Amino acid sequence: MKSINIQYYALLREQAGLKEENLKVQCRTYGELYNHLQEKYLFTLPAEMIQVAVNDEFALLHQEISDGARVVFIPPVAGG
Repeated sequence: MKSINIQYYALLREQAGLKEENLKVQCRTYGELYNHLQEKYLFTLPAEMIQVAVNDEFALLHQEISDGARVVFIPPVAGG
């Protein structure tokens, strides 16, 4: 198991009801992690609409999870 910190923003924060949490996960990739969280919190955004940042750097959903990582799933941003 790997220990990670997840921070939630925008729509994902609203749907999770959390700003952040520390988890121990068995997921292999960040994509698997997002799918797990999507089931847990009923996220409405599909994985293909999400970007992931790990330790303040953009990463890919198929990358392997790093133990101790700080993970942010970034929903699409709209503005004007």
